[in-house]
Amino acid sequence: MRIHVIKHEALEGPGAIAPWAAERGHSLAVTELSKGEALPQPADFDALVLMGGSMSVNDEGRYAWLRPEKQLVRDSLAAGKKILGICLGAQMIASALGAPVTRNPEKEIGWFPVEATDAGWEHPFWLGLPRALPVFHWHGETFGLPPGAVQLLRSAACEQQGYAIGTQALALQCHPEVDAVSVAEMVENGRDELVEGRWFIQTEEAIRSQTEPLARLRPVLQRLLDQWMAA
Repeated sequence: MRIHVIKHEALEGPGAIAPWAAERGHSLAVTELSKGEALPQPADFDALVLMGGSMSVNDEGRYAWLRPEKQLVRDSLAAGKKILGICLGAQMIASALGAPVTRNPEKEIGWFPVEATDAGWEHPFWLGLPRALPVFHWHGETFGLPPGAVQLLRSAACEQQGYAIGTQALALQCHPEVDAVSVAEMVENGRDELVEGRWFIQTEEAIRSQTEPLARLRPVLQRLLDQWMAA
């Protein structure tokens, strides 16, 4: 399978998705929008992966690529391509399909559990995966469910943590793709957001010290991606 990754910022890359793709024999191409690279066309890939970023999908006046990327989402879905959106990418899919993206009541930064909804627990993407598990988060906005979507996940800080559109699109507000390098880079570049005394913002020390959830995420991500591709 030909997988194409859209990077919105240099530090938010595919992380553990890259070795998964290599192990499965999938090719992986990357477009870096922060370098001015052009978006691909649906004919260029079998699966599209939209990564995170610090901007908002509502900032169309500031980022000229937002409208074309939303059109790419719509065109890719119409062409039957698989789509995965992570954090900003999940919000991008929602916005492209007419759902609102708004400020979440709480910023959510650090390692916090997500829980599968009843529908998510039974969905082909989540079969055999834990009902609840700690996942890395770094976001201040949230999305409404687009038409036809099924809510997969929720967390204490954010009701909408993931959704599926049939068996074609998978959208995750959280970051299951992180590895030790990407977590460290996010902390280094976003240290000013780590405000103490907030329920859902962990300290730098707490984020860096939690290696066990990181180890647990790798097999979960691999199975989730396998099931997304196969469904």
